[in-house]
Amino acid sequence: MLVTGTDTGVGKTVVTAAIAAAATAAGRRVAVVKPAESGVEDGAPGDIAEVVRLAAPATALTLTEYPDPLAPLIAARVAQAAPLALYDVVDSIRTQVKQHDLVLVEGAGGLLVPMGVRPSGEPWTVADLGLLLGASAVVVTRAGLGTLNHTALTMEALERRALPACAVIGAWPAQPEAVHWTNLSELRPRLAGVVPEGSSRLAPGVFQRSAPGWLTPQLFGVLDDWRVWIEEID
Repeated sequence: MLVTGTDTGVGKTVVTAAIAAAATAAGRRVAVVKPAESGVEDGAPGDIAEVVRLAAPATALTLTEYPDPLAPLIAARVAQAAPLALYDVVDSIRTQVKQHDLVLVEGAGGLLVPMGVRPSGEPWTVADLGLLLGASAVVVTRAGLGTLNHTALTMEALERRALPACAVIGAWPAQPEAVHWTNLSELRPRLAGVVPEGSSRLAPGVFQRSAPGWLTPQLFGVLDDWRVWIEEID
């Protein structure tokens, strides 16, 4: 399962952790793979460390890191490092698939960000990875203004590739305004979860107990009635 987003900074890591926690609570053996992370200094904790802290999946790994906060392929060029090879990533993920019930693959930035190179030397994206893996996708999106267009564009790109997808709001505000409620209403037909803003600051045990309530059964959660959820947070 791919976890991608409409943009950078939309909450992919906390949503990945929430799905991992919910799936683990449901009895699944979970692996989380981050093919590439940029903007990480040597020895600094990255996204996978955050997922491990919050969700404690059975396995969690980052395949490569780059110091500059750029798209992974561009970061590799700037760092004069080897770009991420598409089929090396595919092989690594398939190895985890054999050993786990669920493998979550967290992308970098949005769906079409250049991640690395194909054998031909051409760039590849998270969408290309999804096609090779035959994976479904979770699109992490914002709650506020602009989200409907960005979400629709990402969903359309996935649909054109015949990749099944759902959406999760990555940071639902503690004090939602009218725009947030109207966006929620518009997104609901494809919505499989809403993660509260600030969830990453919860203690790991609280996060793991809470995560199933943020997600629908499609993502191993227990949220099956949006009316109840709205009443609880309103």
